[in-house]
Amino acid sequence: MSSHPTEFQGSVIDALREAIERQIPDSWAEVNGGGGHYTIEVTSPVFAGKNMLQSQRLVYGAIADLMKGDRAPVHAVDSLKTRTP
Repeated sequence: MSSHPTEFQGSVIDALREAIERQIPDSWAEVNGGGGHYTIEVTSPVFAGKNMLQSQRLVYGAIADLMKGDRAPVHAVDSLKTRTP
């Protein structure tokens, strides 16, 4: 796991999970990783009828603030899976 410089205080995994679950209705997010690189799996009925790109855009929109700037706590999402319940 690589090191990724950031001034973020607290758990990045918790921040990612909370941002997703706050912004995507009835969602459940599983987040793993560290060092700026994360894997994310999100389950929500909101994804029903949406294609993969549309669903992933919703997730990236929810976590955009955590990916902004040179010293953002999230450098990359190595894997993103979206599912319906």
